[in-house]
Amino acid sequence: MNLKGKTALITGGGRDIGRACVMRLAEAGANVAINYFASGDGADSAVKEIGADRAFAMKGDMTKRAEVDAFVAKTAETFGKIDIVVHVTGGLVKRVPIREMSIEHFNTVMDLNLTSNFMVVQAALPHMGKGGSIVNIASQAGRDGGGPGAGIYATSKGAVMTMSRAMAKEFAPDIRVNAINPGMIDTDFHNIFTKDEVRKNNANNTPLKREGTSEEVANLVAYLASDEASFMTGACVDINGGLAFS
Repeated sequence: MNLKGKTALITGGGRDIGRACVMRLAEAGANVAINYFASGDGADSAVKEIGADRAFAMKGDMTKRAEVDAFVAKTAETFGKIDIVVHVTGGLVKRVPIREMSIEHFNTVMDLNLTSNFMVVQAALPHMGKGGSIVNIASQAGRDGGGPGAGIYATSKGAVMTMSRAMAKEFAPDIRVNAINPGMIDTDFHNIFTKDEVRKNNANNTPLKREGTSEEVANLVAYLASDEASFMTGACVDINGGLAFS
């Protein structure tokens, strides 16, 4: 895949899947703009590895319009355009059963996963032209409803899938939009929110008998972002080792 001369904007790019996407797109030749919220060390080290002439990192809360606009504006000012948007920002926050959920928690999770995605894409569109590509990170939870206490997380990711399809129709033919649905990937998300026993059982029930890696997800992102996927749009692509089929 050759992304030389292209500019990629990646949110949540300081760790795990986001950082792997940063490094993979840069390896393919893209200039990269890295947003992070709490993972500054990972974002800064990525810039050092790639080179300050082809990358920068900027802290920002992608649930806040002003900070979204500032990051997008810095990207366009630095590199002159935006060809690729990869929206990784998102999270579970904490496991809360729907019966016990406050409206504040509901709104927090929806804003983190869905509203942030909407605002980033909307802000980037004026800087994107023909041949652009958007890759949104959804989740297997968006297909199956998620695990215990993750119902609203799953709902928000299902909405990301639906929004990606709507964007694909609206932005065609100039800009392609696809989503990725990771299953059990070895990241801090599961280090924090998933018990070791559950992870082992999940891996044993997966045909490939293991968890996935951030780099494997990043390889799929790079493909969808590239011209090699030029006839793919509106797809929600599963990457889960065969644990679940859509």
